[in-house]
Amino acid sequence: MCASVFRRTAKRPRRSDMRQKLTGLALCGAVIMVMALFQTGRVSATTPSGFVGTTIAKGTLAAFDVSNRIILPSTTGGEKEDAKAWVSRQKTNGPSDLYVQSNVWQPGGTTGWHSHPGHSLVIVTAGAITNYESDDPTCSPQVYTQGMSFVDAGGSHSHLVRNEGTEVAQGIAVQLIPAGAVRRIDVATVPANCPSTLE
Repeated sequence: MCASVFRRTAKRPRRSDMRQKLTGLALCGAVIMVMALFQTGRVSATTPSGFVGTTIAKGTLAAFDVSNRIILPSTTGGEKEDAKAWVSRQKTNGPSDLYVQSNVWQPGGTTGWHSHPGHSLVIVTAGAITNYESDDPTCSPQVYTQGMSFVDAGGSHSHLVRNEGTEVAQGIAVQLIPAGAVRRIDVATVPANCPSTLE
């Protein structure tokens, strides 16, 4: 289809020939782009449904570098010191916004696919939620029930959290993101490695 645009001729091309070839090339490019858009796969809105997130508190922190190492008491008496050490490190470059979010999912509710520019520490306070991660090659469900916690690393991957049960689910999320950044970034497409039913 586009090959005729690139036919070579032995004689020097005239302006009108060159104009025709450029027009043909532009049309060919437009056709390829339209076809690519229709072939990209599942594109659908993944907006929240049956889900409400409420900011309980927000504060801004200056850049910080905090590290803690605590030696836990040995229960067997023969362990090496490093085996009983608890370590936590956090360093930021520039100011950060700290959010505390209250999240509620109705039965069947979903956050929709989204990402965050920083990490979240999540505690399930009622019911059960199921988390799907776009960077999991099998897009396997991870179920968390009341009293369980998980970390959403944020950054370049997206995730979706659903209530696949019959009771209302609730949770608290503590999020640290760059100051002034948008806290939640909605994703318009279901990741290719996840079932299209996960919206």
